[in-house]
Amino acid sequence: MKVVAFNGSPREKGNTYEAIKAVAAELEKEGIEVEIIHVGNKAIRGCLACGGCVRNMNEKCVNEKDQVNEWIQKMKEADGIILGSPTHYAGIAGTMKSFLDRAFYVTSVNGGMLRHKVGATVVAVRRTGGISTYEQLNNYVNYSEMAVPTSNYWNIVHGTAPGEATQDAEGMQIMRVLGKNMAWLLKLVKNGDGKVVESEREDKVFTNFIR
Repeated sequence: MKVVAFNGSPREKGNTYEAIKAVAAELEKEGIEVEIIHVGNKAIRGCLACGGCVRNMNEKCVNEKDQVNEWIQKMKEADGIILGSPTHYAGIAGTMKSFLDRAFYVTSVNGGMLRHKVGATVVAVRRTGGISTYEQLNNYVNYSEMAVPTSNYWNIVHGTAPGEATQDAEGMQIMRVLGKNMAWLLKLVKNGDGKVVESEREDKVFTNFIR
């Protein structure tokens, strides 16, 4: 099994990375491969709302000048996905949000590519605003009908300078527990494949209130 993790921090080895790494360590103990992709320092443009991915239905964003389409395929091939972001103004870091908006819309309109995969989210924060960032990340996995592992508290670590999150004893425990629970859920999904009948996917209903 394989998990792909997306680090939305501008810092490659900052506290978001430490949170992801702590989760990944537990997954790797269970024989699950983890690939960490650094998104936060890339030039990723936001969604243009052009509708091209809906018209083309080729699992691609029409903007092919960056790595988003490559990452979409990695998400498709993975059994599980981790989304990590630092907290910027009580929200997801800008580059990470641009990536998520495009990637998750493409995967959604192209037959629900992430449906029933295992998806977890983690957040790094200096002091406060982490909960709202965490909730924003969870919107993507919830909308995609993913299976979401939990921990013993909200998946947030605290720290300012790179590496400080490792001094957050409770935060590190949260990430370890998340990793263990994610591994357990991944195994449940894998072992149920072909044994438990998967529910039929329903086409999305759109209700517009202004016509």
